[in-house]
Amino acid sequence: MLKRYSIKNFNFILVLFAVALSIYGVVIIGSAKASVQNKQIAGLVLGVVAMLVISLIDYSFVLKFYWILYFINIFLLLAVLFFGDDSKGAQRWINIFGVRFQPSELAKIILILFYAQYIMKHREKLNSFRVIIKSVLLMVPPLILVLKQPDLSTTILIFVIFCVLLFIGGISNKIIFGVLAVVVPITVILLVTVIQPDQKLIKDYQQTRILAWLQPDKYSNTEGYQQQNSIIAIGSGQLTGKGYKNNEVGSVKNGNFISEPQTDFIFAIVGEELGFAGCMAVIFLEACIVVQIIMTGRRARDPAGMMICAGVAANVGFQSFMNIAVTTGLMPNTGIPLPFVSFGSTSLVSLFIGLGLVLNVGLQPLDPRDLR
Repeated sequence: MLKRYSIKNFNFILVLFAVALSIYGVVIIGSAKASVQNKQIAGLVLGVVAMLVISLIDYSFVLKFYWILYFINIFLLLAVLFFGDDSKGAQRWINIFGVRFQPSELAKIILILFYAQYIMKHREKLNSFRVIIKSVLLMVPPLILVLKQPDLSTTILIFVIFCVLLFIGGISNKIIFGVLAVVVPITVILLVTVIQPDQKLIKDYQQTRILAWLQPDKYSNTEGYQQQNSIIAIGSGQLTGKGYKNNEVGSVKNGNFISEPQTDFIFAIVGEELGFAGCMAVIFLEACIVVQIIMTGRRARDPAGMMICAGVAANVGFQSFMNIAVTTGLMPNTGIPLPFVSFGSTSLVSLFIGLGLVLNVGLQPLDPRDLR
């Protein structure tokens, strides 16, 4: 389980970027909602400790229990369905021994581990109909359970991570293009269908979010209120922002025009108070983390290590894109946090757990002699 590692293989740069971005997030949360700042600091400390501990545990040992991890994940998601805490119309949290956390965040990491091992074991037959169907069927239960919370954005993100893992695992380009040829037109048909009156495919509030994105002026005082104010906040910051914790009367944050600004719309607070420069700092750090993870994956000693890195990179990269796209009006409001920045201890700790796995992959690089 524990091995002797060389310190030269430890990716201190990745740790530096992640901790720097998390501290940045703590600072912004202090302006968005000071009362929860200490909780985020506690989550950061716990996350860093978890990352360092997990970075020393051989990922190959962890992957031996991939089926156990899969069923633990299903159990936790079922627990949310039957015993979860309800908050603002969503049932996404469970409370165990006084600890309240969101299993769907941990589900992303568990599924990355599961499929990294599953795909590696079936890599020679990955393009067979049987393996592909089995892979998809195993993904269906967690997707349905997360969707029922309801949490459409996390469901989409988990599915994207799954697709990335299949691609990195070596699925045939013929299958990829064949699936795209079917999925793309179906997606277009679904999008047209869900905006029709009396549709039954998605919930009413989800339909309204899509309509508010397509017709922002019509819904500017209702469902599109938050997103439009987010765009105004980011634009009003201009190059360097209005200043950290400013007292300007015209501030979107100070006027409480964005509810819960410390979570899904934290990027709007960055834009308003720190301007374009502050926003670019966030994007730069997120991008650096993703690049460092990908570079680690390229040096992985086996396909499982490579897929772990690919999954974690997809999680950070696509989640960052989705959050920033929502706050800038490029996507409908999905309600997904900005990695390492938004308030949320479960999200932060889960992200650091993922980095711990990546660090362990980096501590066991491919021996150049294996390429001969």
